[in-house]
Amino acid sequence: MTDAAWESLSNQAVAACGVVYFLALLATLVEWSALRRVPVAAAAATSATTTSAATAGGVAVATGPSDPESTAGLDEPTARRTAMLGRLGLILTAVAVVLHFVALLGRGMAADPNRVPWGNMYEFTLAGTFVVAALYLALRQKLRLAWMAPIVLTFVLATLMVAVVWLYQPVEPLTEALYSPWLVIHVVSAIVATGAFTLGGICSALFLVKSRRSARPAGYLARVPAPDVLDRLAYRLHSFAFPVWTFAVLITGPIWAHQAWSSYWNWDPKEVWAFITWVVYAAYLHARSTAGWKGRNAAILALVGLATLWFNFIGINYFSTSSQHSYAAPAVAPVTPGR
Repeated sequence: MTDAAWESLSNQAVAACGVVYFLALLATLVEWSALRRVPVAAAAATSATTTSAATAGGVAVATGPSDPESTAGLDEPTARRTAMLGRLGLILTAVAVVLHFVALLGRGMAADPNRVPWGNMYEFTLAGTFVVAALYLALRQKLRLAWMAPIVLTFVLATLMVAVVWLYQPVEPLTEALYSPWLVIHVVSAIVATGAFTLGGICSALFLVKSRRSARPAGYLARVPAPDVLDRLAYRLHSFAFPVWTFAVLITGPIWAHQAWSSYWNWDPKEVWAFITWVVYAAYLHARSTAGWKGRNAAILALVGLATLWFNFIGINYFSTSSQHSYAAPAVAPVTPGR
Protein backbone atom coordinates (compact mmCIF):
# COMPACT_ATOMS: atom_id res chain seq x y z
CA MET A 1 0.00 0.00 0.00
CA THR A 2 1.11 3.54 -0.68
CA ASP A 3 1.48 6.17 2.04
CA ALA A 4 -1.62 7.94 0.72
CA ALA A 5 -3.59 4.69 0.90
CA TRP A 6 -2.50 4.14 4.51
CA GLU A 7 -3.55 7.69 5.43
CA SER A 8 -6.90 7.19 3.72
CA LEU A 9 -7.36 3.91 5.58
CA SER A 10 -6.61 5.66 8.87
CA ASN A 11 -9.16 8.41 8.18
CA GLN A 12 -11.78 5.84 7.19
CA ALA A 13 -11.05 3.77 10.31
CA VAL A 14 -11.47 6.86 12.50
CA ALA A 15 -14.85 7.55 10.90
CA ALA A 16 -15.87 3.90 11.23
CA CYS A 17 -14.84 3.58 14.87
CA GLY A 18 -16.71 6.81 15.65
CA VAL A 19 -19.88 5.35 14.13
CA VAL A 20 -19.44 2.07 16.03
CA TYR A 21 -18.73 3.90 19.31
CA PHE A 22 -21.96 5.83 18.72
CA LEU A 23 -23.92 2.60 18.11
CA ALA A 24 -22.39 1.09 21.26
CA LEU A 25 -23.46 4.19 23.20
CA LEU A 26 -27.01 3.90 21.83
CA ALA A 27 -27.21 0.22 22.83
CA THR A 28 -25.91 1.06 26.29
CA LEU A 29 -28.37 3.93 26.76
CA VAL A 30 -31.30 1.75 25.70
CA GLU A 31 -30.12 -0.93 28.13
CA TRP A 32 -29.99 1.61 30.95
CA SER A 33 -33.40 3.00 30.06
CA ALA A 34 -34.85 -0.50 30.50
CA LEU A 35 -33.11 -0.92 33.83
CA ARG A 36 -34.53 2.37 35.05
CA ARG A 37 -38.02 0.84 34.98
CA VAL A 38 -37.12 -1.25 38.00
CA PRO A 39 -36.42 0.64 41.22
CA VAL A 40 -33.28 -0.54 42.94
CA ALA A 41 -35.31 -1.38 46.02
CA ALA A 42 -37.53 -3.67 43.97
CA ALA A 43 -34.54 -5.39 42.47
CA ALA A 44 -33.12 -5.85 45.94
CA ALA A 45 -36.25 -7.70 46.98
CA THR A 46 -35.73 -10.28 44.26
CA SER A 47 -31.99 -10.67 44.70
CA ALA A 48 -30.20 -12.68 47.33
CA THR A 49 -27.15 -10.51 46.89
CA THR A 50 -28.69 -7.25 47.97
CA THR A 51 -25.74 -6.03 49.97
CA SER A 52 -23.07 -8.36 48.73
CA ALA A 53 -19.77 -7.21 47.31
CA ALA A 54 -17.16 -9.04 45.34
CA THR A 55 -13.51 -8.36 45.72
CA ALA A 56 -11.61 -7.93 42.47
CA GLY A 57 -7.92 -7.26 42.80
CA GLY A 58 -8.42 -5.99 46.33
CA VAL A 59 -11.27 -3.62 45.41
CA ALA A 60 -14.77 -4.17 46.72
CA VAL A 61 -17.12 -3.83 43.78
CA ALA A 62 -20.88 -3.75 43.75
CA THR A 63 -22.92 -6.77 42.73
CA GLY A 64 -26.58 -7.62 42.87
CA PRO A 65 -29.23 -4.94 42.36
CA SER A 66 -26.76 -2.08 42.00
CA ASP A 67 -25.00 -3.97 39.22
CA PRO A 68 -26.18 -2.72 35.81
CA GLU A 69 -25.85 -6.27 34.50
CA SER A 70 -28.47 -7.44 37.01
CA THR A 71 -31.94 -7.70 35.47
CA ALA A 72 -33.66 -8.73 38.70
CA GLY A 73 -37.18 -7.32 38.83
CA LEU A 74 -37.73 -7.26 35.06
CA ASP A 75 -40.16 -9.59 33.33
CA GLU A 76 -38.47 -12.36 31.35
CA PRO A 77 -38.81 -10.92 27.81
CA THR A 78 -37.58 -7.49 28.95
CA ALA A 79 -34.76 -9.08 30.92
CA ARG A 80 -33.64 -11.01 27.83
CA ARG A 81 -33.74 -7.88 25.65
CA THR A 82 -31.84 -5.89 28.26
CA ALA A 83 -29.16 -8.55 28.60
CA MET A 84 -28.88 -8.73 24.80
CA LEU A 85 -28.43 -4.96 24.58
CA GLY A 86 -25.71 -5.13 27.21
CA ARG A 87 -23.84 -7.79 25.26
CA LEU A 88 -24.36 -5.86 22.02
CA GLY A 89 -22.95 -2.71 23.56
CA LEU A 90 -19.89 -4.62 24.78
CA ILE A 91 -19.31 -6.27 21.38
CA LEU A 92 -19.69 -2.97 19.53
CA THR A 93 -17.24 -1.32 21.93
CA ALA A 94 -14.70 -4.07 21.27
CA VAL A 95 -15.17 -3.69 17.50
CA ALA A 96 -14.73 0.08 17.80
CA VAL A 97 -11.49 -0.38 19.75
CA VAL A 98 -10.15 -2.67 17.00
CA LEU A 99 -11.03 -0.07 14.35
CA HIS A 100 -9.45 2.58 16.58
CA PHE A 101 -6.22 0.56 16.58
CA VAL A 102 -6.36 0.27 12.78
CA ALA A 103 -6.62 4.07 12.59
CA LEU A 104 -3.47 4.42 14.70
CA LEU A 105 -1.64 1.78 12.66
CA GLY A 106 -2.58 3.54 9.44
CA ARG A 107 -1.21 6.87 10.69
CA GLY A 108 2.12 5.30 11.51
CA MET A 109 2.38 3.39 8.24
CA ALA A 110 1.40 6.46 6.19
CA ALA A 111 4.56 8.32 7.19
CA ASP A 112 7.81 8.01 5.25
CA PRO A 113 9.70 6.54 6.98
CA ASN A 114 7.16 4.61 9.07
CA ARG A 115 6.88 5.94 12.58
CA VAL A 116 4.95 5.79 15.82
CA PRO A 117 1.48 7.39 15.50
CA TRP A 118 1.81 10.29 17.89
CA GLY A 119 3.77 12.97 16.11
CA ASN A 120 1.17 15.71 16.69
CA MET A 121 -1.77 16.56 18.89
CA TYR A 122 -4.30 14.86 16.61
CA GLU A 123 -2.42 11.58 16.75
CA PHE A 124 -1.84 11.84 20.50
CA THR A 125 -5.59 12.36 20.96
CA LEU A 126 -6.29 9.24 18.89
CA ALA A 127 -3.82 7.28 21.02
CA GLY A 128 -5.12 8.65 24.32
CA THR A 129 -8.77 7.86 23.60
CA PHE A 130 -7.75 4.41 22.37
CA VAL A 131 -6.05 3.68 25.70
CA VAL A 132 -9.06 4.92 27.70
CA ALA A 133 -11.40 2.59 25.78
CA ALA A 134 -8.96 -0.34 25.80
CA LEU A 135 -8.28 0.00 29.53
CA TYR A 136 -12.02 0.09 30.19
CA LEU A 137 -12.46 -3.18 28.26
CA ALA A 138 -9.46 -4.78 29.99
CA LEU A 139 -10.69 -3.87 33.48
CA ARG A 140 -14.45 -4.17 32.86
CA GLN A 141 -14.85 -7.75 34.03
CA LYS A 142 -12.22 -7.76 36.75
CA LEU A 143 -13.49 -4.60 38.46
CA ARG A 144 -17.10 -4.89 37.23
CA LEU A 145 -17.09 -1.56 35.41
CA ALA A 146 -20.20 -2.07 33.28
CA TRP A 147 -21.74 0.96 34.99
CA MET A 148 -18.96 3.13 33.49
CA ALA A 149 -19.84 2.32 29.88
CA PRO A 150 -22.06 5.38 29.11
CA ILE A 151 -19.47 7.81 30.46
CA VAL A 152 -16.45 6.17 28.80
CA LEU A 153 -18.20 5.92 25.43
CA THR A 154 -19.41 9.52 25.62
CA PHE A 155 -15.95 10.77 26.55
CA VAL A 156 -14.19 8.82 23.80
CA LEU A 157 -16.74 9.76 21.15
CA ALA A 158 -16.74 13.46 22.06
CA THR A 159 -12.94 13.63 22.17
CA LEU A 160 -12.65 11.91 18.80
CA MET A 161 -15.07 14.44 17.33
CA VAL A 162 -12.94 17.29 18.68
CA ALA A 163 -9.81 15.65 17.24
CA VAL A 164 -11.31 15.22 13.77
CA VAL A 165 -12.95 18.66 13.56
CA TRP A 166 -10.29 20.86 15.17
CA LEU A 167 -7.03 18.96 15.56
CA TYR A 168 -6.64 17.02 12.34
CA GLN A 169 -3.32 17.33 10.50
CA PRO A 170 -2.06 15.44 7.45
CA VAL A 171 0.62 12.83 8.07
CA GLU A 172 4.07 14.42 8.19
CA PRO A 173 7.56 13.16 9.05
CA LEU A 174 8.66 13.49 12.66
CA THR A 175 10.87 16.37 13.67
CA GLU A 176 14.47 15.48 14.39
CA ALA A 177 13.93 15.55 18.17
CA LEU A 178 11.35 12.78 17.87
CA TYR A 179 13.61 10.26 16.13
CA SER A 180 14.51 8.35 19.26
CA PRO A 181 13.50 5.03 20.85
CA TRP A 182 12.90 7.04 24.02
CA LEU A 183 9.94 8.66 22.26
CA VAL A 184 8.16 5.30 22.19
CA ILE A 185 8.92 4.54 25.83
CA HIS A 186 8.14 8.04 27.07
CA VAL A 187 4.89 8.58 25.17
CA VAL A 188 3.51 5.05 25.65
CA SER A 189 3.93 5.33 29.42
CA ALA A 190 2.43 8.85 29.42
CA ILE A 191 -0.58 7.71 27.39
CA VAL A 192 -1.21 4.66 29.59
CA ALA A 193 -1.03 6.82 32.72
CA THR A 194 -3.36 9.40 31.15
CA GLY A 195 -5.93 6.71 30.38
CA ALA A 196 -5.81 5.30 33.91
CA PHE A 197 -5.93 8.76 35.51
CA THR A 198 -8.99 9.56 33.38
CA LEU A 199 -10.83 6.42 34.52
CA GLY A 200 -9.88 7.21 38.11
CA GLY A 201 -11.14 10.76 37.65
CA ILE A 202 -14.49 9.44 36.41
CA CYS A 203 -14.79 7.42 39.62
CA SER A 204 -13.88 10.46 41.75
CA ALA A 205 -16.40 12.69 39.95
CA LEU A 206 -19.17 10.11 40.34
CA PHE A 207 -18.25 9.74 44.01
CA LEU A 208 -18.86 13.46 44.58
CA VAL A 209 -22.15 13.36 42.67
CA LYS A 210 -23.50 10.21 44.30
CA SER A 211 -22.41 11.13 47.83
CA ARG A 212 -24.52 14.28 47.56
CA ARG A 213 -27.55 12.23 46.51
CA SER A 214 -26.88 9.09 48.52
CA ALA A 215 -30.19 9.41 50.38
CA ARG A 216 -32.35 9.20 47.25
CA PRO A 217 -30.35 7.99 44.25
CA ALA A 218 -32.37 7.58 41.09
CA GLY A 219 -31.87 6.62 37.48
CA TYR A 220 -28.28 6.06 36.45
CA LEU A 221 -26.87 6.94 39.89
CA ALA A 222 -29.03 4.30 41.55
CA ARG A 223 -27.07 1.56 39.78
CA VAL A 224 -23.63 3.12 40.16
CA PRO A 225 -21.66 1.48 43.01
CA ALA A 226 -21.86 2.96 46.50
CA PRO A 227 -19.66 6.02 47.24
CA ASP A 228 -17.21 4.04 49.37
CA VAL A 229 -16.74 1.54 46.51
CA LEU A 230 -16.14 4.38 44.04
CA ASP A 231 -13.63 5.90 46.45
CA ARG A 232 -11.64 2.66 46.74
CA LEU A 233 -11.78 2.04 43.01
CA ALA A 234 -10.52 5.56 42.26
CA TYR A 235 -7.63 4.98 44.67
CA ARG A 236 -6.64 1.74 42.97
CA LEU A 237 -6.71 3.29 39.50
CA HIS A 238 -4.65 6.27 40.65
CA SER A 239 -2.22 3.95 42.42
CA PHE A 240 -1.65 2.11 39.15
CA ALA A 241 -1.33 5.28 37.04
CA PHE A 242 1.03 7.20 39.35
CA PRO A 243 4.16 5.02 39.04
CA VAL A 244 3.62 4.85 35.27
CA TRP A 245 3.38 8.65 35.14
CA THR A 246 6.49 8.90 37.33
CA PHE A 247 8.37 6.68 34.90
CA ALA A 248 7.22 8.85 31.98
CA VAL A 249 7.84 12.27 33.56
CA LEU A 250 10.84 11.81 35.83
CA ILE A 251 12.80 9.04 34.09
CA THR A 252 12.18 8.61 30.38
CA GLY A 253 11.26 12.26 29.77
CA PRO A 254 14.56 13.68 31.09
CA ILE A 255 16.57 10.99 29.28
CA TRP A 256 14.85 11.84 26.01
CA ALA A 257 15.27 15.59 26.66
CA HIS A 258 18.99 15.14 27.23
CA GLN A 259 19.32 13.17 24.02
CA ALA A 260 17.33 15.72 22.00
CA TRP A 261 18.38 19.02 23.59
CA SER A 262 21.48 18.14 25.65
CA SER A 263 19.76 18.97 28.92
CA TYR A 264 17.78 16.79 31.33
CA TRP A 265 15.51 19.66 32.35
CA ASN A 266 14.71 22.76 30.30
CA TRP A 267 11.86 24.38 32.25
CA ASP A 268 9.70 23.82 29.20
CA PRO A 269 6.02 24.61 29.96
CA LYS A 270 5.01 21.01 29.27
CA GLU A 271 7.75 19.70 31.54
CA VAL A 272 6.69 22.09 34.31
CA TRP A 273 3.00 21.18 34.06
CA ALA A 274 3.78 17.47 33.87
CA PHE A 275 5.71 17.89 37.12
CA ILE A 276 2.82 19.86 38.67
CA THR A 277 0.52 16.96 37.77
CA TRP A 278 2.98 14.57 39.40
CA VAL A 279 3.06 16.67 42.59
CA VAL A 280 -0.76 16.81 42.84
CA TYR A 281 -1.16 13.07 42.41
CA ALA A 282 1.73 12.42 44.81
CA ALA A 283 -0.07 14.58 47.38
CA TYR A 284 -3.30 12.64 46.73
CA LEU A 285 -1.68 9.24 47.32
CA HIS A 286 0.40 10.50 50.26
CA ALA A 287 -2.64 12.04 51.95
CA ARG A 288 -4.63 8.84 51.53
CA SER A 289 -1.90 6.60 52.90
CA THR A 290 -0.63 8.76 55.78
CA ALA A 291 -3.31 11.27 56.74
CA GLY A 292 -6.23 8.99 56.07
CA TRP A 293 -7.80 11.29 53.49
CA LYS A 294 -10.75 9.56 51.95
CA GLY A 295 -13.99 10.56 50.40
CA ARG A 296 -14.72 14.14 49.39
CA ASN A 297 -11.30 15.74 50.01
CA ALA A 298 -9.47 12.95 48.19
CA ALA A 299 -11.90 13.09 45.26
CA ILE A 300 -11.48 16.85 44.88
CA LEU A 301 -7.68 16.54 44.95
CA ALA A 302 -7.83 13.77 42.34
CA LEU A 303 -9.94 15.96 40.06
CA VAL A 304 -7.47 18.84 40.50
CA GLY A 305 -4.79 16.44 39.31
CA LEU A 306 -6.91 15.45 36.30
CA ALA A 307 -7.47 19.12 35.45
CA THR A 308 -3.70 19.79 35.46
CA LEU A 309 -3.16 16.68 33.33
CA TRP A 310 -5.59 17.73 30.61
CA PHE A 311 -4.49 21.37 30.76
CA ASN A 312 -0.96 20.18 30.08
CA PHE A 313 -2.26 18.14 27.15
CA ILE A 314 -4.50 20.81 25.60
CA GLY A 315 -3.93 24.19 27.26
CA ILE A 316 -0.17 24.38 26.90
CA ASN A 317 -0.40 23.66 23.19
CA TYR A 318 -2.77 26.60 22.71
CA PHE A 319 -1.42 29.17 25.16
CA SER A 320 2.34 28.63 25.18
CA THR A 321 4.61 30.09 22.52
CA SER A 322 7.88 28.96 24.07
CA SER A 323 7.37 25.21 24.40
CA GLN A 324 9.92 22.96 22.76
CA HIS A 325 7.02 20.52 22.39
CA SER A 326 5.51 22.77 19.74
CA TYR A 327 5.44 19.85 17.32
CA ALA A 328 2.54 18.51 19.38
CA ALA A 329 0.45 21.63 18.81
CA PRO A 330 -2.43 21.72 16.33
CA ALA A 331 -1.99 23.47 13.04
CA VAL A 332 -3.04 27.10 12.86
CA ALA A 333 -5.61 26.24 10.23
CA PRO A 334 -6.59 22.59 10.79
CA VAL A 335 -7.39 20.58 7.69
CA THR A 336 -10.30 18.19 7.85
CA PRO A 337 -9.96 14.66 6.45
CA GLY A 338 -10.75 14.38 2.78
CA ARG A 339 -9.90 17.99 1.89
